[in-house]
Amino acid sequence: MNHPWTHGQVERMNRTIKEATVKKYPYQTHQQLSQHLRDFLNPCNFAKRLKTLKGLTPYEFILKS
Repeated sequence: MNHPWTHGQVERMNRTIKEATVKKYPYQTHQQLSQHLRDFLNPCNFAKRLKTLKGLTPYEFILKS
């Protein structure tokens, strides 16, 4: 059985998200956090090319699968 906490890449991304959001900014509402997460994750999913995905973005990799 696979568990997210056993995957180093998933854990690293979770840490990156926390460091860029809740550990850096005091959010007054859940909506503020939600908006900031979208603003942070969109470039990660659609613009950032990853070596582990052979130079594809996560979005391109999923489309190719």
